[in-house]
Amino acid sequence: MMEFMMMDERDPSSLLELAIQSLLSNEPVAIHSLEEIPRELFVPLFSAAFMGGYRKTLTAMVKIWPFTCLHIGTLSVQEPQRALLKDMVECLQFLPAQDSSSRSPKLRILDVRQGVDCRTTCPEFGVRSPTCFHGCTHSTRSILKLENHCGIVDPKPESQSSMQPMELLVDLSLDGTLREREFFALLLNKVEQSSGSLHLCCRDLQIDRFAYARNALKFLDLTCIQNLAVDQASLSEVTTLLAHMIYLDSLSLSKITFRSLHGKVFRVFLNYLGRMNCLKELNLSSFSLTDHLDSLLRALPPDLDFLYLPFCEISYRDLKFLSQSAQATHLKLLNLSNNRMYWDDCGPFQILLQKLSNTLQHLAINHCHLTDAILSAILPALSKCSHLRVISFVSNPISMPMLMRIFHYLTPLMELKYVIYPIPIHCYEQWHLHGSLDRQKLADVQAQLKAMLQAAKRSDMNWITYSQ
Repeated sequence: MMEFMMMDERDPSSLLELAIQSLLSNEPVAIHSLEEIPRELFVPLFSAAFMGGYRKTLTAMVKIWPFTCLHIGTLSVQEPQRALLKDMVECLQFLPAQDSSSRSPKLRILDVRQGVDCRTTCPEFGVRSPTCFHGCTHSTRSILKLENHCGIVDPKPESQSSMQPMELLVDLSLDGTLREREFFALLLNKVEQSSGSLHLCCRDLQIDRFAYARNALKFLDLTCIQNLAVDQASLSEVTTLLAHMIYLDSLSLSKITFRSLHGKVFRVFLNYLGRMNCLKELNLSSFSLTDHLDSLLRALPPDLDFLYLPFCEISYRDLKFLSQSAQATHLKLLNLSNNRMYWDDCGPFQILLQKLSNTLQHLAINHCHLTDAILSAILPALSKCSHLRVISFVSNPISMPMLMRIFHYLTPLMELKYVIYPIPIHCYEQWHLHGSLDRQKLADVQAQLKAMLQAAKRSDMNWITYSQ
């Protein structure tokens, strides 16, 4: 009697987990029961099968998935699960357009992207027009546009093709590795099997050396891409991509070569940027912009959220224009690391921080040759950035008294949780020379900051530094 009462008092969710694990322990039974279990159990069973690596059960579930969409979402994808993603794509079935039986497969959108904040399947609001909040909206091959077109041309069901349009949502990294080449070959083979009914929708595209990606790009609909990252390419190669992308949320370019900031290619690049009204994040690294940041900022949306400009050879003139730009009152993140800021007039930097005081959350000014004098000048404006959460200013030549002054200015910022600070110059025999760091002096600095944090009652604040 006592055992029955203890079982009865268990959390229903834990009882469900126990039942699912018991079912998965015998895969033949689990697969056989898929035709009979309530469709509401498919989602928790799928999650458990995926995380537990139950390949046979997982592929059987995909084949008879009773909902319009299936997303990996926030499920953790480690090395064992990567093979399962390939299995899910491989077993994807193409559905007859007019099969409406109650237990027939309903899956039309398979989403194997990782780390996307969404449910395993979207809520259903109607049987006649099932909805997926994450389906493709831009491509002419999307379910949305194909079905809207069919409805306008001829709403009768007999006019539809023999196979329902489907979508496969992916993120791709075209880096030339064997694993990525094999995965991309699988995707193309699946598209070919579908006889045109499957739309391959790539949302996040990373290209490591353009030469690796040139052939693969021919098979992608570039209008679908929302996040593009390109490393090691010419600017003319980048512009050939941007010509087809007007819905980008983020653009990251690193080690991009071009002849001149006065040339036609750079003007074309700016023209394409000017069409990207959805752009929220721009990351240009090792992209020489000396005295031309104004041209770039004029092309960007005024409500840009994140701006990364490391190694861009930013000049005093550039910083002055940035402080006067439309973006200066909106940015949430600004990264100016690895740009030398050794000029005497700190006015533009002060004005920039003043204008960002209501929005800035993350500031990175590492390796900028910031001295005590420069930091002393900008500290009052920096201390007004009330929403600042992270500030990083490592590898700048500052003294211990300056570090203490920075501490007193920053500790009242209650949203500030992480300060990544430079090692004071007195800790080096020769500043920032490898091997000349006195680790005992550094330990003393760290102990003093820890004690000061306790005295300021800021145990929620982390002061971090890095040493070689």
